[in-house]
Amino acid sequence: MRYTVHKWFWVWDFEKEENWLNEMSVKGLQLVAVGFCKYVFEETIEGEYAYKLELLENVPSNAESISYISFLEETGVEYIGSLMRWAYFRKKVAYGDFEIYSDIDSKIKHYKRIRFLILAVTSMNVVPAFSYLYNYIEKRHSVNFDFKIFSFLITLLLGFGILKVSKKISKLKKEKAIRE
Repeated sequence: MRYTVHKWFWVWDFEKEENWLNEMSVKGLQLVAVGFCKYVFEETIEGEYAYKLELLENVPSNAESISYISFLEETGVEYIGSLMRWAYFRKKVAYGDFEIYSDIDSKIKHYKRIRFLILAVTSMNVVPAFSYLYNYIEKRHSVNFDFKIFSFLITLLLGFGILKVSKKISKLKKEKAIRE
């Protein structure tokens, strides 16, 4: 039987999304399709698969991404689908541990891709956000007041995400320095 679950995760908390997918697997619900805030599961053997997510360097239809996904599939990893550049992978638990990143440098590179994505979205919100802030300070209101408040709040939230990802990068760099 198939189940559809609608759920939201912040891009900087992709590990929470992975953990949730793995918890669903333990309950016997295996991810078979993804969409925007949409997860489609099928009932199967409990804990059959382990799940990982990755923000690809390019869209999945790009030749480099196709090659990369094919490489992963040769190692027993299944590509479930994607949401823009976010790719969803799974591997049967019986085949052993499932890690996409074999070293700290590749983890750092992945977090930098995530941070860049958040920065790009944040940059689209900066002008309306500061316009709201300026109008608020000057006690002026405009036609797009609600949109500007929304942009301001989103910019603050995205700034929080940038800080969280930057801390993860910093922590990984410190770990790398200790190991070297």
